[in-house]
Amino acid sequence: MPRSIVLTGEDLTLADVWEVAVHGALAELADPARDRMRAARELLDSMHGEHTYGVNTGFGRFVSEHVPDELAEELQLRLLRSHACGVGEPYPDEVVRGAMLLRANALAKGYSGAHVATVELLVECLNRGVLPVVPSRGSVGASGDLAPLAHLALPLVGEGEAVVEGERLSGAEALRRVGLNPIRIASKEGLSLVNGTQFMAGMAALGVVRARRLARTADLACALSLEALQGSRTSFTPAVHRSRPLKGQGEAAGNVWRLLEGSAIIESHRWCDKVQDAYSLRCAPQVHGACRDLLDYAEATVAVELNSATDNPLVLLEEGEIVSAGNFHGQPLAFALDVLAMAAAELASISERRTERLVNPSLSEGLPPFLVREGGLNSGFMIPQYVAAALVSENKVLAHPASVDSIPTSAGQEDHVSMGNAAGLKALVVLGNAERALAIELLAGAQAIEFLAPLRPGEGVRAVHALVRTLSERLVEDRSLSADIERVADAIRSGAVLESAEREIGVLA
Repeated sequence: MPRSIVLTGEDLTLADVWEVAVHGALAELADPARDRMRAARELLDSMHGEHTYGVNTGFGRFVSEHVPDELAEELQLRLLRSHACGVGEPYPDEVVRGAMLLRANALAKGYSGAHVATVELLVECLNRGVLPVVPSRGSVGASGDLAPLAHLALPLVGEGEAVVEGERLSGAEALRRVGLNPIRIASKEGLSLVNGTQFMAGMAALGVVRARRLARTADLACALSLEALQGSRTSFTPAVHRSRPLKGQGEAAGNVWRLLEGSAIIESHRWCDKVQDAYSLRCAPQVHGACRDLLDYAEATVAVELNSATDNPLVLLEEGEIVSAGNFHGQPLAFALDVLAMAAAELASISERRTERLVNPSLSEGLPPFLVREGGLNSGFMIPQYVAAALVSENKVLAHPASVDSIPTSAGQEDHVSMGNAAGLKALVVLGNAERALAIELLAGAQAIEFLAPLRPGEGVRAVHALVRTLSERLVEDRSLSADIERVADAIRSGAVLESAEREIGVLA
């Protein structure tokens, strides 16, 4: 049975999001969260008749328009309908599942005034596989992810569309298919469902997990390439990195140092005449480490966002007030997503340079041109390096920050926006490209190191080589490597490549 993640609104982790969004773990509301939600709803209802944004007013520029009490429910329903105007291809399933989980957790904090039954239905849809169809374009990341979250919410009221077991259905039919009934949303509940940063945060949470694995895999790939290119271990000497004590640099250097432990290849050329390796090898700790430091910043921001109240207005129980503010603004996540993309792009960039050294006979320290016998008849790894170059070049374009852009919306009421959704969508593409670029280096490194047999690499490198060989046979004569690249990229994304090394030498930094 999949484990269940208990939603308190206070302690959701990146690992929890990954488990639910990717592996299908279940979610449930904690009883204390239910109590807080009921109390917040009672406070909201007690302020009946007061001029409150989104309860008895219009939205955005229409904030000054009064809406009579008898139309309070209709106001919320029309909010969902009007805001559900996203376009483009749907978000990946794991992003939608992540957003559902995060929205439920945010509502569980008790700052929104949503009924417990509303959040329970959202959680049940997640658990029973009702996946709203959510177009990925249309959010500017200002009042949160308005358009995407409206599409996410519509199936709860029996509208919109959702996928159940691969079949695209109307919202009402999707609920019926799994034995659930739609709800009638009360005052403010529509606003509570659409006001938040959960699509940005979902992409960021999943992205950070992938980027952390990517950073550690970059160290594995570097160690493999260093062995194959008969490079020096001395650049990774711990004392060197204590003299410049940047956290990420020390971690990356320490990982490669450990991976090379016990290498007969390194030992065989200890006294060679070559004094220094190329920067893509010798300066890998400095580059990989700087990327890790960016990921530290991104992770710290996202970890807070997972358990934050990003609704507006907020129901402040202790103060007994309902306050309009701006926690929905996505600027913190937009910055985090942009630096995540930069870090992933740079890890791919330096990886491609190492791949070039492996395949280029002018740089490869005696390895066969393009890592194949009978060159000419065979092209070997010539074109995989082209592919890595293409991926890296695309990433350079996508690494341009979205977070520094802003186009005012709602007739100037929302006059500065974050463009965090664009930052998230770009970051996911960059991560996919980077995983493939690292996969190409691992494939080339695995091929290259076999030309140095019977000399054996370090224990950690041997484990990585063995894992790659379970996914891709040695290239003896030309064949299509597309599927091989994708298999290794999937193994990077899932953490399988990292786990292969850690089983042998322990957990890496």
